[in-house]
Amino acid sequence: MEVPENLLYTQEHEWIRVNGNNATVGITQFAQEQLGDIVFVELPEVGTLIEQETPFGVVESVKTVSDLYAPVSGTVTAVNQDLESKPEQVNDEPYGNGWIIEIEIADNKELEKLMSPEEYIEQCGKEQG
Repeated sequence: MEVPENLLYTQEHEWIRVNGNNATVGITQFAQEQLGDIVFVELPEVGTLIEQETPFGVVESVKTVSDLYAPVSGTVTAVNQDLESKPEQVNDEPYGNGWIIEIEIADNKELEKLMSPEEYIEQCGKEQG
């Protein structure tokens, strides 16, 4: 299981790559493996205000439909439009071209609630076993 060291993680299996007050968000390799083949991603509009730990979109796979939860509060500054025609990018490159949204972070203190790579690996181990 790939868990990049430069990211933070949520209990719901989203990742966040922070760059100052901006961040890129996606779902983890573990999450996309659990979901199976992703066939649709519902994206928020640019300019949408999202709140930490609340749904901001949906991922639909051949197995299930799953909400996407905001790792932090902020304003959506970009969405990955490629996912509309190629949702499988989330499966193929969950940490690359499979990113879902970019946000401007409202409060960097919220990052303290997120998990380190080590804590995330431990959580995934508990869920599998």
